[in-house]
Amino acid sequence: MGYRLLWERIRTGDEAAFFDLYGALYQELVNFGIRTCGDTDLASEATDQVFVKIWEKRTQLERVENVQSYLITFLKRRMLRLIEKQHKINTALQNVKAEDEWIEMPYEEFVIKVQTNEIIQIRLKEALEKLSFRQKQLVNLKFFEGYSYEKISEITQMSVKTAYNTLYDALKILREELKDI
Repeated sequence: MGYRLLWERIRTGDEAAFFDLYGALYQELVNFGIRTCGDTDLASEATDQVFVKIWEKRTQLERVENVQSYLITFLKRRMLRLIEKQHKINTALQNVKAEDEWIEMPYEEFVIKVQTNEIIQIRLKEALEKLSFRQKQLVNLKFFEGYSYEKISEITQMSVKTAYNTLYDALKILREELKDI
């Protein structure tokens, strides 16, 4: 087939060739993934990631003799990484849920507990990205630096009440984002 030609054109940044290869092999790769792992969502996600990575790294791609075989190998590796990642997340969440005090602990302890678990740190980082710059600044000053509201007010040039309200809103967002942990 002309997969090698499409591959070479992708290496030069040809977007049409990328979409042609994607259209020609996407469903075949997803089906292979489903047969391999038995999970449609995982197979689709891994296949999507394979194609995204190919496009992102297009200028660094090597020549490939058998594109189909190359993509299947790439897909297998990607699925293994996703399975390992999911396993780590599940284990971390099980460990967290096993600790009864987690649900009732104050946010100061919550933040410290979160820092001890790599997977939970990732989830916290994602949740923090939903905050405004000012909210992130106040969360950092209060929970990571340990400052009082008075000191935060002094540092940020805002009133104590405004600092408190802004931090309260940030914690509401974090609580919502992290409620399933």
